[in-house]
Amino acid sequence: MNNILKRMAIFSKVVDCGAFSIAAKELGITTSAVSQHIRHLETHLGIQLLLRSTRSLNLTEAGVSFYEDCLLMTHAAERGEQRIAALRGELVGELRIATSTPFAAHYLLPALQSFLDEHPQITLRLEVDDERIDLINQRIDLAIRGGVLTDSSYVSTRIAQCREVLCASPAYLACYGIPDTPQSLLNHQWIILTPLGTPQFIRLNNDNGDEHRLRLNGRLFTNNGMAMKELALTGRGIIRNFFAEVAQELETGELVEILPAWRLPDINCYAIMPRRDMQPLKVRRLLEHIKIYLKKIN
Repeated sequence: MNNILKRMAIFSKVVDCGAFSIAAKELGITTSAVSQHIRHLETHLGIQLLLRSTRSLNLTEAGVSFYEDCLLMTHAAERGEQRIAALRGELVGELRIATSTPFAAHYLLPALQSFLDEHPQITLRLEVDDERIDLINQRIDLAIRGGVLTDSSYVSTRIAQCREVLCASPAYLACYGIPDTPQSLLNHQWIILTPLGTPQFIRLNNDNGDEHRLRLNGRLFTNNGMAMKELALTGRGIIRNFFAEVAQELETGELVEILPAWRLPDINCYAIMPRRDMQPLKVRRLLEHIKIYLKKIN
């Protein structure tokens, strides 16, 4: 029984990693040992689980079904470990975190670094992607996202409000002119971050209580926040971005804030988690840690 459980865990790791060599590295054993365990597992079950070639690794129909059982087993083991660790007041194991590019560098990474310093038995896997991802299939413990949430199948809690600004490079403004009213923004080139929606709508308010709601279109579209900022730096158009993401460029003059007398509504930032009977202790502690950190910098 022990060998079977061990080989189920190894099989699950191979599927997650997509390659024997990567799984072997994470498990701390040789690639040939991983291959041998999978071969023994298939012999024991009497059916092929994986289709292997020099370039790809695919699950058979039986492999897909068996992988689901292996996940249930490994998750149960992880929950058992977490419950014991919670009784000892310890934080151990892996945390899988997902966030967007703009939020990662200036908000989340410093908080994660200090959390790891405080809890040396925690390992971290950070997925940075500006597109929406499936938290359950990708086994994400905690995702940090900004904007309006539409998926009620997850648990969410607001952790901060983040300021956004409109900005462009001096080269762009020299070529196309500096917008002096919200309405004049419609005559400019925009770099659109596609996860925020296309066409994109913005709402601007000033201290007098005036409001403008504008529909923006552009010729440049990207799903990556870092690419969006780089395009703005090269003079390709106007962007909206977290203030923290462009603060350094605004200070050095590489980017210029547009219509500073008008303000975009602050973006609500949420921690999003899969629905569980009880969130693991390490997830709850990390969430508390992130909230405290964000209060300090906002």
